[in-house]
This record gives sequence, C-alpha cells and structure tokens, in this order.
Amino acid sequence: MLYRIVLLVILVASGALASPAGAIAQKSPAEIKKMLQARDAEIKRILGNRESFTDQQRQTLKDLVNGIIDFEAMGSRALGPHWDPLSPEQRKQFVDVFSDIVRNQSLSNLDVYRSPVTYGEITVTGDSARVQTSTIYKDVPARVEYTMILRNGGWHVSDITLDDVSTVGGYARSFQSVVRKKGFDALMSSLIKRRDKDKSKTS
Repeated sequence: MLYRIVLLVILVASGALASPAGAIAQKSPAEIKKMLQARDAEIKRILGNRESFTDQQRQTLKDLVNGIIDFEAMGSRALGPHWDPLSPEQRKQFVDVFSDIVRNQSLSNLDVYRSPVTYGEITVTGDSARVQTSTIYKDVPARVEYTMILRNGGWHVSDITLDDVSTVGGYARSFQSVVRKKGFDALMSSLIKRRDKDKSKTS
C-alpha cells in the first residue's frame, strides 16, 4: 500500500498545485489548469535529459513532488473514526511519519516524472475541486483523478484515484484494520519501522 501511494504521487507530480508564496489561488478551472501546466513544465525543465542531478536539483524536485499533498487531510480521512480520539501530539506524530515515508521514496524513479499528462475535466465547488487527467508510463495508460482542497492559499491533494481505486480508501482499509485489532500504537510502530528502513537505504 505504501508503494502504491508513491506511484500515485509520481503520477500526479506534474500536477503540483501549491501556489507560490504570496500568490492567491484561483478557483476557476482554467486557472487551475494553468497552474497544473506551469508546474508540469517546471518539473520537466529540471529533469531535462540528464541522468544525474545535483543535491539542489533533487531537493527542488522533492519539494515540487511532495508539495501537492495535504498529508493531514489524507491521513485523517484514512484513519476515519480513529482520528478524533487522538491527541494533538499523536496526530502530529502520525502525519509526520506518514509523510516521511512518502517523501523518502518520492525520487526513487525519476523517469516516471517524464510521463506525458493530459488534462481532462476540472470541476470546482467552493474550496474543493476534482481534476481528471490521464497519463502513460511504460506504454500503460492510466486514468488519475485528484480530489483537492483549498488550504492556506493553495490547492492541495487530499485523495488520488487511479483507475477508480481511491488511495485514501486503500489506506483506510489497511490502517483502520490495524488500529481495530492492535491499537494505534501498533500502527505507529509499524510505520516508524518502515520509515527508518527506507531512510537507511537512502542515507
């Protein structure tokens, strides 16, 4: 499941929607698409045809890729009824570890970010939006839909649906099952072990 979200993050990376500092996010579909296309061009510009990257280039790519996800929104929905009883400290720990896992793996395959992205229908309702896109990676087409929320002046992803399979739904089944059977601490222990294992591979 953790690998699945990394793949989805990679597929959506070209559609990073966090607005630049000081900018006011627009709510019209046309403006959202404009932001998507601008970020897509920026990612592909950094990638170019090069095989190796400086530390600064890798950090910039990492920031662009992970800046699209509202990990708190995604994590709270994944935990469902088990989110509300958590203390602020527990919520922060969960979100931090959850996001670390994805960040540690987000640049594991840079070639994926070169995949072409086609933008479909974009619908905006208040402070939420749905963006339909398609992409092709290694000759395999995929339909990717993003559920987005407007927060802190920028658009961020709160769920990613790949070929009708929801990322949050998958995490909800996995995380909530562990919490019901073994408790929240057991889930955190498992996630921390995964994070530390992934970190040791990249250090």
